[in-house]
Amino acid sequence: MPKRFRLTRRFPVAMTEDGYRRLKKFAAEAGLDEGEALSFLFENFNSVIDEENLTARLRLFNAELDGRKR
Repeated sequence: MPKRFRLTRRFPVAMTEDGYRRLKKFAAEAGLDEGEALSFLFENFNSVIDEENLTARLRLFNAELDGRKR
């Protein structure tokens, strides 16, 4: 029996414009709203990422983060 899909948590999220545009595009392609798309991604995180690529991308993002905040 499938789990009932209930959105039980709401939280304010700050995102970059690029990140939000990509989330909206992914959600539209998947036929989901943004909250459902985020829930899907995080519930299935280990299945949808390439761990080596994630580590490299995260390192780059962190290195650029201070400059992007200005």
